[in-house]
Amino acid sequence: MEFSVLIVEDDPKIAEIHRHFTEKVTGFSVCGIAGSLEDAEKMSRLFEPELILLDLYFPEGLGTEVLWRIRARRQATDVILITAAKELEPLQEAMRGGVFDYILKPVLFPRFQEALERFRDHRQQLTTDTTLSQQEVDRLLHPYKGSRPGEPTLPKGIDPLTLKKVRATFEQPHPDGLSAEEVGAKIGASRTTARRYLEYLTAAGQLSAELIYGAVGRPERKYFLQ
Repeated sequence: MEFSVLIVEDDPKIAEIHRHFTEKVTGFSVCGIAGSLEDAEKMSRLFEPELILLDLYFPEGLGTEVLWRIRARRQATDVILITAAKELEPLQEAMRGGVFDYILKPVLFPRFQEALERFRDHRQQLTTDTTLSQQEVDRLLHPYKGSRPGEPTLPKGIDPLTLKKVRATFEQPHPDGLSAEEVGAKIGASRTTARRYLEYLTAAGQLSAELIYGAVGRPERKYFLQ
């Protein structure tokens, strides 16, 4: 599944950076770049993207105008607000408008990647679950909390849905272990993302890690079920 992204940003250089960042994340493609609120309105209606990366300040007004129009017509588009505004009021309005995430400029790729991967996991979960238990509702609405009652709150950057996928890759025996690259390929994530979750599970005592030395090249870090 690939998700279409509309970038709404009046600075061409920043828009290009966000386009480059988006296309580095597995499962996302840019359907267009809007440099004004008028273009954003037209393109959001025309393309109906799954996700909009929305700047806040434009010469003609605020990006939240686009957010509220999308909500008014009940379009199935999520919004990540990207802004240099560090005041509380814009964040409060964004939260009332139901933004998926809120990222402060200058945007660093690891934080950007984390937001898109959480969005991807969230959308995929919504397409696979036809009926919901309270536990699943809680997991969707409160993604940073533990996935089961009594579990501790997960640290920032660890999404319970992705964590579940990583755990599932070890349900079958792997006597030679799995590398971060192999796990990433299995769950549709980058090597860097997979390694973050693997290291979390290793620190939690659910996996062990070893450096495996091959005939040539650098040693490879492999993970094994405890």
